[in-house]
Amino acid sequence: MRDGALEHLKREGRIVIVGASLAGLRAAETMRDKGFAGSLTLIGDEPHEPYDRPPLSKQVLLGNALADHTALPRRRAIDADWRLGVPATGLDMTARRVRLGNGDEVEYDRLLIATGVRARPWPNEEEGSLQGVFVLRTRDDGEGLQRALADNPRRVLVIGAGFTGSEIASACRERGLNVTVAERGGAPLVGALGGVIGEVAAEMHREHGVDLRTGVMVTALEGDPSGRVRAAHLSDGSTVEADVVVVSLGAQRNTEWLAGSGLGAGPRGIACDAGCRAFDIRGIVTDDIYVAGDVARSPHALFGYQFLSLEHWGNAVAQADTAAHNMLSESADRRPHLWVPAFWSSQFGVNIKSVGVPPMGTEILITQGSLAERRFAAVYGYQGRVIAAVTFDNCRWLPFYEHQIESTAPFPPPFATVDRRPEGNKPLPADFPDPSVPTHGPTITLSGYSPADRKMTFTPGR
Repeated sequence: MRDGALEHLKREGRIVIVGASLAGLRAAETMRDKGFAGSLTLIGDEPHEPYDRPPLSKQVLLGNALADHTALPRRRAIDADWRLGVPATGLDMTARRVRLGNGDEVEYDRLLIATGVRARPWPNEEEGSLQGVFVLRTRDDGEGLQRALADNPRRVLVIGAGFTGSEIASACRERGLNVTVAERGGAPLVGALGGVIGEVAAEMHREHGVDLRTGVMVTALEGDPSGRVRAAHLSDGSTVEADVVVVSLGAQRNTEWLAGSGLGAGPRGIACDAGCRAFDIRGIVTDDIYVAGDVARSPHALFGYQFLSLEHWGNAVAQADTAAHNMLSESADRRPHLWVPAFWSSQFGVNIKSVGVPPMGTEILITQGSLAERRFAAVYGYQGRVIAAVTFDNCRWLPFYEHQIESTAPFPPPFATVDRRPEGNKPLPADFPDPSVPTHGPTITLSGYSPADRKMTFTPGR
């Protein structure tokens, strides 16, 4: 068959996208941009069309935006069959069919899985169902939590001081609410950015009036006779009375529906090659099933070919574009997904941004600014090379450090800068916790945006 005929076939047929998400939508738009003229079906378990999640823990909680006004802008019409409010419950790889929760089956020629993650719930289901106990992941979660905060609760308890937990605590203080944060690790953000930066984050919490409890875990939630949460019991014997409890213990990847399908899927995500093609359980790459977004685990050449599983907005967009391109291309025209991880957070009036994979770092050097002033750039080193960087209110340096990561530049960086302070003269241990020890919460190790093997370790709470 001639190349032109093969190319024509790639642009026809039936493509199904499971996951009406940021990655799913952007992939669909890219497919249409590249001339895909076949049928396109998007399946989503939520009743809403794709929306933006970062505002949920920021503008929405502050009351500056409505949860139902977070729909993602459309780059173009995609002429798709939307199957919303019904989850995918199974996959038959042989018959090329996706089973749905309502009993329907959707046939495909090529499949893209972009099912993302969901919030890890409180491990005790009865306690977790108490009125006033929340998680924050979906639009409905954000809407419910915003209403609870608008009712001016006497105290909010946030369980877990990762990025989302810290952003929630920041929003509570900005609203003038009393808030307690319980963190199993030694400091906020310690699993994602290490102990040196964690100390800075802890100071930010306390200076803004957060009752920060570190080195403790919540052992039980207590309700009143009406079924509303009233208090939490901590491992140090103390009790925190709270009207609202937000469980921020990380995420679970949405892969259970693939059990028994023969696809290489599990709690850490769906393994795929650098071109986004999924592996089956034998480790053989498929040619008609692709993966993109938070649920994907793919090797990255810049980071020792470790499988990275990233909950990054930018990664979802870039990986979706790569997956869509490769789904419509012959092997010679396919390209790898080599996006450098990048992340941002806004909390307590400080803009935090990072590039690379900080938890891989064993050393850290403050290269610009000062930790004490909360305005600095810090670089992480691993085996003599720059592996990541993080900035607090100093993001103008990030493009430079991204280039250092891509070019495997030496660590410590050999250059001097005009705003380097004495604390930046010598690298320090990055002080990441042992990844096998949970950093917060009774059931989870959340090590920020890191290789999947360190991202999520489940340990029973009881």
